[in-house]
Amino acid sequence: MDVIAFRTPGLGDQTYLLTHDGMGVLVDPQRDLDRFLAVAAERDVELRFVLETHLHNDYVSGGEQAARRTGAELVMPAGAAPAYRHTPAFHLEDIAAGKGLVIRPVHTPGHTPEHTSYLVLLDGEPVAVFSGGSLLVASVGRPDLLGPERARTLARLQHGSVRRLAALPPGVGLYPTHGEGSFCTATGAGRHTSTIGAEAAGNPLLAIGGVEEFADRLLAEPMPIPAFYRFMGPANTLSVPPMPPTRVRELKVEEVPSGSHVVDIRPRRAQAAGMLPGSLAIELGDDFGVWAGWLLPYGEPITLVAERDQDVAEAVTQLARIGMDRVEGVVHDLGEAATQSFTLLELPDFVTRLLQRDAQVLDVRMPSEQAVARIEGAVERFLPDLFTQGVPPELDRDRPVLVACGSGRRAAIAAGELARQGHQPVVLTGAGVPEAVTALRARRAA
Repeated sequence: MDVIAFRTPGLGDQTYLLTHDGMGVLVDPQRDLDRFLAVAAERDVELRFVLETHLHNDYVSGGEQAARRTGAELVMPAGAAPAYRHTPAFHLEDIAAGKGLVIRPVHTPGHTPEHTSYLVLLDGEPVAVFSGGSLLVASVGRPDLLGPERARTLARLQHGSVRRLAALPPGVGLYPTHGEGSFCTATGAGRHTSTIGAEAAGNPLLAIGGVEEFADRLLAEPMPIPAFYRFMGPANTLSVPPMPPTRVRELKVEEVPSGSHVVDIRPRRAQAAGMLPGSLAIELGDDFGVWAGWLLPYGEPITLVAERDQDVAEAVTQLARIGMDRVEGVVHDLGEAATQSFTLLELPDFVTRLLQRDAQVLDVRMPSEQAVARIEGAVERFLPDLFTQGVPPELDRDRPVLVACGSGRRAAIAAGELARQGHQPVVLTGAGVPEAVTALRARRAA
């Protein structure tokens, strides 16, 4: 038996392909199926089952389409009750997978009410568990994604669920769907896979004995919830269409459709030099789709701006993973229309600007990051709140706004919005607030 992990870094998730004696089981597949099916074909594996642990909140599932394309049996938690054909998984009702392999559903509510993990037994011995959003590596799945009204109830349920899994034999491999970088984790998850024994010994949340104390810990400092999450559960309850084409037509500036949201995916130095007025600046990276889904109106048309050597198909794929399928085209040549700009500064020059008497600073990190290190006097507004609540009124349009985050990525996104609203953004690039604070102290002490 072999378990192959497919990591999607921007979403912080893993899909798994279990292979055994020419048979395959695909677990929690995302919508871009070709990467999974290609590996199955390379290994001459017949896909027999597709398992879904829950109705996902962070991406559009590829489970239904994987079953349709391969003829595999789609297995979903009995409580999910999606609107398409599937086999319901009931607690402890074994599914025979052939040649000594058995899949045992284990109801593990908490991340969602219907959440089900899948224990794999080989010749009667438990060898692996696909835990979805239940027990994670050094963490557990969040209980608050379905709203604050149900969060405490789900947190209590999660307490029992993760302990049910932790009671499995220590040698059982732990294969969670959510991991480091996922907004579905309750705390900062570490590695991507583990063992039950390692988690029983080292997962800090398993060390909390009382159910109310456990719930208090999970709900004490919740992470922000990306805006597009609220569309994912409903989408996964209905029939999900296949992936859209990843090749899009090339457009001239004057051909950008009216009402289309322009998203500039070029490197931030190109963005700083000049963008189309009104553009949203999201440099292409692993988490491009997350930020696009968080900051753009969901489901509305998008036009990309890219350099000719950029992987536009990757941008389209990331958008499609969260159901944003309406990419109308890509613009490569902006010509003289690129009139919206901002300034980039490396750390030494940025600190010099900070020391000027009239410096005004905007920190766009998460509140949990701000609690660790702060620039004195900075205005603090988490990046998504800049788009929903607007630019803080205390920022003066007549003076440059020094913008910082953890590395420059979010600050550059914020700079595009500030420039669109008539401000003069100056972005710290290649470093973040902690480095700026350290450099400021050193400069003042010199």
